[in-house]
Amino acid sequence: MTAIGLAIIYVPPLYLVAVSFNPALQPALPALSDISLTWYVALAKERSLMSALQESLLVATVTALVATALALLSALAYMDLGKWRSRWFMFVLLPMFVPGIIQGLSLSVIFGRIGLKPFWGTVAASHLLWALPFAFTVILTSMAAVRRSYLLAASDLGASWWRQLVDVTLPLIRPGLVAAFIFSFLLSLNEFGRAFYLVGRQNTLPLAMFGKMNSGASPTIYALSGSIFLASILAVAFVLLAARASDRKLRR
Repeated sequence: MTAIGLAIIYVPPLYLVAVSFNPALQPALPALSDISLTWYVALAKERSLMSALQESLLVATVTALVATALALLSALAYMDLGKWRSRWFMFVLLPMFVPGIIQGLSLSVIFGRIGLKPFWGTVAASHLLWALPFAFTVILTSMAAVRRSYLLAASDLGASWWRQLVDVTLPLIRPGLVAAFIFSFLLSLNEFGRAFYLVGRQNTLPLAMFGKMNSGASPTIYALSGSIFLASILAVAFVLLAARASDRKLRR
């Protein structure tokens, strides 16, 4: 059953990657002798897609940076809270349960009321609400590596709260910070519903790809999708390797 579940998840994107190497216009698996990078080379000429990609990369980077920083502060607050922990936890996770369409529409109305015109910042604001709960969960999980005895020992040696954070906590949770950043980045990069209501003149990549599909898909769409899929796999692999290296250091 596990193998079937994994196949359902991974076979479609892997098929899309394979199709992207077919130089023909039809989305079919290429023969080994026909494998080509034609559509990857053609991506450079797709100005609308490249502009949308740049817009999405900007939004995703800002979203990931802010989400990681706020998630870290939220996790630190959670660790210091007593009986209010559970309430704080649910408060931070609440945006996760709000449908993206409703969240995007409500933010669009609010921004319109205050006279804020749609641009990449309004999209990043909506993506931040979506990514923050996930980043918070990842960082909070990594906090398990920070034992209270470590902090007490640092305090006995005269370390202030700030020095404990910089010299003890942050090095121990570094893999969690990296994972939260990458997770937030990928969530923002692929988000459609929230961006639909808040995008400005320049579409984000999911919106641009949706428009391309409706007007007749170009094979360059498959090449771009394959590139993003492979980049996502590499990012996840980097997180896993970083976490493994951190575990080895702790064991030493």
